[in-house]
Amino acid sequence: MAKETILVVDDEEDILNLVEYNLEKSGFRVHCAATGGDAVRSARETRPDLILLDLMLPGLDGFEVCTVLKRDTKTREIPIVMLTAKGEERDIVRGLQTGADDYITKPFSPAVLVARVRAVLRRSKEPADAGATLRIQDILIHPGRREVTVQGEPVDLTNTEFRVLHCLARRPGWVYTRSQIVDSVRGDGYAVTDRAVDVQIVGLRKKLGACGHYVETVRGVGYRLKEE
Repeated sequence: MAKETILVVDDEEDILNLVEYNLEKSGFRVHCAATGGDAVRSARETRPDLILLDLMLPGLDGFEVCTVLKRDTKTREIPIVMLTAKGEERDIVRGLQTGADDYITKPFSPAVLVARVRAVLRRSKEPADAGATLRIQDILIHPGRREVTVQGEPVDLTNTEFRVLHCLARRPGWVYTRSQIVDSVRGDGYAVTDRAVDVQIVGLRKKLGACGHYVETVRGVGYRLKEE
Protein backbone atom coordinates (compact mmCIF):
# COMPACT_ATOMS: atom_id res chain seq x y z
CA MET A 1 0.00 0.00 0.00
CA ALA A 2 1.37 3.41 -0.98
CA LYS A 3 2.23 5.74 1.86
CA GLU A 4 0.03 8.78 2.34
CA THR A 5 1.86 12.07 1.89
CA ILE A 6 1.67 14.94 4.37
CA LEU A 7 2.90 18.45 3.63
CA VAL A 8 4.04 20.14 6.86
CA VAL A 9 4.31 23.93 6.76
CA ASP A 10 5.99 25.77 9.63
CA ASP A 11 8.78 28.35 9.85
CA GLU A 12 10.13 26.89 13.12
CA GLU A 13 12.74 24.27 12.33
CA ASP A 14 12.27 22.48 15.65
CA ILE A 15 8.56 22.07 15.00
CA LEU A 16 9.17 20.87 11.45
CA ASN A 17 11.68 18.28 12.63
CA LEU A 18 9.42 17.08 15.44
CA VAL A 19 6.35 16.71 13.25
CA GLU A 20 8.30 15.14 10.39
CA TYR A 21 9.88 12.57 12.71
CA ASN A 22 6.59 11.51 14.29
CA LEU A 23 4.68 11.33 11.02
CA GLU A 24 7.40 9.30 9.30
CA LYS A 25 7.58 7.03 12.34
CA SER A 26 3.83 6.48 11.91
CA GLY A 27 4.22 5.44 8.29
CA PHE A 28 3.60 8.67 6.38
CA ARG A 29 5.70 10.25 3.65
CA VAL A 30 6.47 13.86 4.61
CA HIS A 31 7.33 17.01 2.66
CA CYS A 32 8.23 20.22 4.48
CA ALA A 33 7.94 23.93 3.69
CA ALA A 34 8.93 26.94 5.78
CA THR A 35 7.13 29.78 3.95
CA GLY A 36 3.68 30.37 2.56
CA GLY A 37 4.96 30.66 -0.99
CA ASP A 38 6.84 27.37 -0.75
CA ALA A 39 3.73 25.73 0.70
CA VAL A 40 1.59 26.75 -2.27
CA ARG A 41 4.20 25.58 -4.77
CA SER A 42 4.76 22.28 -3.00
CA ALA A 43 1.02 21.59 -2.70
CA ARG A 44 0.53 22.15 -6.41
CA GLU A 45 3.53 20.05 -7.39
CA THR A 46 3.19 17.11 -5.01
CA ARG A 47 -0.60 16.99 -4.37
CA PRO A 48 -0.25 15.73 -0.78
CA ASP A 49 -3.02 13.79 0.93
CA LEU A 50 -3.15 16.35 3.74
CA ILE A 51 -1.52 19.65 4.71
CA LEU A 52 -0.51 20.64 8.25
CA LEU A 53 -0.40 24.41 8.03
CA ASP A 54 0.98 26.84 10.60
CA LEU A 55 -0.85 30.18 10.65
CA MET A 56 2.10 32.46 11.39
CA LEU A 57 4.37 32.26 8.35
CA PRO A 58 6.72 34.67 6.55
CA GLY A 59 5.37 36.01 3.27
CA LEU A 60 1.92 34.54 2.77
CA ASP A 61 0.49 33.65 6.15
CA GLY A 62 -1.45 30.46 6.80
CA PHE A 63 -4.83 32.07 6.19
CA GLU A 64 -3.71 33.34 2.78
CA VAL A 65 -2.19 29.97 1.87
CA CYS A 66 -5.43 28.21 2.77
CA THR A 67 -7.47 30.67 0.70
CA VAL A 68 -5.22 30.26 -2.34
CA LEU A 69 -5.27 26.45 -2.19
CA LYS A 70 -9.04 26.22 -1.68
CA ARG A 71 -9.63 28.42 -4.73
CA ASP A 72 -7.41 26.26 -6.95
CA THR A 73 -9.23 23.34 -8.59
CA LYS A 74 -6.02 21.29 -8.38
CA THR A 75 -5.66 21.61 -4.60
CA ARG A 76 -9.09 22.49 -3.24
CA GLU A 77 -9.90 18.93 -2.15
CA ILE A 78 -6.72 18.51 -0.08
CA PRO A 79 -7.64 18.52 3.63
CA ILE A 80 -5.94 21.28 5.60
CA VAL A 81 -5.30 21.11 9.35
CA MET A 82 -4.28 24.41 10.92
CA LEU A 83 -1.55 24.64 13.54
CA THR A 84 -2.20 27.59 15.81
CA ALA A 85 -0.04 28.62 18.74
CA LYS A 86 -2.63 30.64 20.60
CA GLY A 87 -5.72 28.54 20.06
CA GLU A 88 -7.78 31.72 20.16
CA GLU A 89 -11.33 31.43 18.93
CA ARG A 90 -10.90 34.23 16.38
CA ASP A 91 -7.99 32.39 14.73
CA ILE A 92 -9.93 29.13 14.64
CA VAL A 93 -13.01 30.84 13.20
CA ARG A 94 -11.02 32.68 10.55
CA GLY A 95 -9.22 29.49 9.56
CA LEU A 96 -12.49 27.58 9.19
CA GLN A 97 -13.89 30.44 7.13
CA THR A 98 -11.04 30.08 4.66
CA GLY A 99 -11.80 26.36 4.24
CA ALA A 100 -9.58 24.57 6.76
CA ASP A 101 -10.89 21.16 7.82
CA ASP A 102 -9.54 20.99 11.35
CA TYR A 103 -7.16 22.66 13.79
CA ILE A 104 -4.60 21.68 16.40
CA THR A 105 -3.32 24.09 19.03
CA LYS A 106 0.32 24.33 20.09
CA PRO A 107 1.84 22.88 22.13
CA PHE A 108 0.50 19.48 21.10
CA SER A 109 1.21 15.87 21.91
CA PRO A 110 2.78 13.97 18.95
CA ALA A 111 0.34 11.12 19.61
CA VAL A 112 -2.61 13.49 19.43
CA LEU A 113 -1.23 15.07 16.27
CA VAL A 114 -0.93 11.71 14.50
CA ALA A 115 -4.38 10.66 15.69
CA ARG A 116 -5.97 13.85 14.37
CA VAL A 117 -4.17 13.49 11.04
CA ARG A 118 -5.46 9.95 10.67
CA ALA A 119 -8.99 11.06 11.58
CA VAL A 120 -9.04 13.85 8.99
CA LEU A 121 -7.64 11.55 6.30
CA ARG A 122 -10.27 8.96 7.13
CA ARG A 123 -13.11 11.50 6.95
CA SER A 124 -11.84 12.92 3.67
CA LYS A 125 -11.85 9.51 1.98
CA GLU A 126 -15.06 8.06 3.33
CA PRO A 127 -18.40 9.14 1.89
CA ALA A 128 -20.48 11.12 4.34
CA ASP A 129 -23.11 8.38 4.02
CA ALA A 130 -23.38 6.10 1.01
CA GLY A 131 -27.17 6.30 1.14
CA ALA A 132 -29.93 7.45 -1.15
CA THR A 133 -30.01 10.85 -2.79
CA LEU A 134 -31.82 13.39 -0.61
CA ARG A 135 -34.12 16.12 -1.90
CA ILE A 136 -35.15 18.94 0.40
CA GLN A 137 -37.34 21.28 -1.62
CA ASP A 138 -34.93 22.82 -4.16
CA ILE A 139 -31.82 21.25 -2.63
CA LEU A 140 -30.57 17.93 -4.03
CA ILE A 141 -27.86 16.07 -2.11
CA HIS A 142 -25.87 13.16 -3.57
CA PRO A 143 -24.08 11.62 -0.54
CA GLY A 144 -21.90 9.13 -2.43
CA ARG A 145 -20.64 11.73 -4.89
CA ARG A 146 -20.55 14.56 -2.35
CA GLU A 147 -22.48 16.75 -4.74
CA VAL A 148 -25.13 19.35 -3.99
CA THR A 149 -27.34 21.26 -6.40
CA VAL A 150 -29.65 24.16 -5.62
CA GLN A 151 -32.43 24.80 -8.10
CA GLY A 152 -30.51 22.63 -10.55
CA GLU A 153 -27.22 24.50 -10.19
CA PRO A 154 -24.14 22.87 -8.58
CA VAL A 155 -22.97 24.32 -5.28
CA ASP A 156 -19.34 24.13 -4.19
CA LEU A 157 -19.21 23.16 -0.50
CA THR A 158 -16.23 22.34 1.65
CA ASN A 159 -16.09 18.84 3.10
CA THR A 160 -17.24 20.15 6.49
CA GLU A 161 -20.09 22.22 5.03
CA PHE A 162 -21.27 19.18 3.08
CA ARG A 163 -21.29 17.02 6.19
CA VAL A 164 -23.21 19.65 8.18
CA LEU A 165 -25.83 19.93 5.44
CA HIS A 166 -26.10 16.15 5.11
CA CYS A 167 -26.48 15.80 8.88
CA LEU A 168 -29.41 18.23 8.92
CA ALA A 169 -30.96 16.84 5.72
CA ARG A 170 -31.23 13.29 7.00
CA ARG A 171 -34.00 14.41 9.36
CA PRO A 172 -35.67 17.60 8.07
CA GLY A 173 -37.41 19.53 10.82
CA TRP A 174 -35.37 17.79 13.51
CA VAL A 175 -33.44 20.20 15.72
CA TYR A 176 -29.75 19.41 16.18
CA THR A 177 -27.69 20.96 18.95
CA ARG A 178 -24.22 22.23 18.11
CA SER A 179 -22.73 19.26 19.97
CA GLN A 180 -24.80 16.81 17.91
CA ILE A 181 -23.65 18.48 14.69
CA VAL A 182 -20.02 18.29 15.78
CA ASP A 183 -20.38 14.61 16.75
CA SER A 184 -21.88 13.84 13.34
CA VAL A 185 -19.27 15.75 11.38
CA ARG A 186 -16.11 15.24 13.45
CA GLY A 187 -16.76 12.25 15.68
CA ASP A 188 -17.59 11.85 19.35
CA GLY A 189 -15.60 13.81 21.89
CA TYR A 190 -14.29 16.46 19.48
CA ALA A 191 -13.73 19.76 21.28
CA VAL A 192 -14.95 22.79 19.32
CA THR A 193 -16.39 26.18 20.16
CA ASP A 194 -20.01 27.12 19.50
CA ARG A 195 -18.74 29.97 17.37
CA ALA A 196 -16.89 27.57 15.07
CA VAL A 197 -20.14 25.68 14.40
CA ASP A 198 -21.94 28.96 13.73
CA VAL A 199 -19.28 29.88 11.16
CA GLN A 200 -19.98 26.70 9.20
CA ILE A 201 -23.70 27.43 9.24
CA VAL A 202 -23.17 31.01 8.03
CA GLY A 203 -20.95 29.78 5.19
CA LEU A 204 -23.44 27.06 4.27
CA ARG A 205 -26.36 29.49 4.12
CA LYS A 206 -24.40 31.86 1.93
CA LYS A 207 -23.48 29.13 -0.56
CA LEU A 208 -27.05 27.80 -0.69
CA GLY A 209 -28.09 31.22 -1.96
CA ALA A 210 -31.85 31.49 -2.42
CA CYS A 211 -32.28 28.34 -0.32
CA GLY A 212 -30.06 29.51 2.52
CA HIS A 213 -33.09 30.31 4.66
CA TYR A 214 -33.95 26.60 4.72
CA VAL A 215 -31.27 26.27 7.41
CA GLU A 216 -33.11 27.61 10.42
CA THR A 217 -31.80 28.70 13.79
CA VAL A 218 -33.70 27.44 16.81
CA ARG A 219 -32.73 29.99 19.41
CA GLY A 220 -31.15 28.51 22.49
CA VAL A 221 -31.06 25.00 21.01
CA GLY A 222 -29.33 24.67 17.64
CA TYR A 223 -30.22 24.30 13.96
CA ARG A 224 -32.59 22.42 11.68
CA LEU A 225 -33.33 22.10 7.98
CA LYS A 226 -36.77 23.41 7.15
CA GLU A 227 -39.35 20.80 6.24
CA GLU A 228 -41.40 21.12 3.06
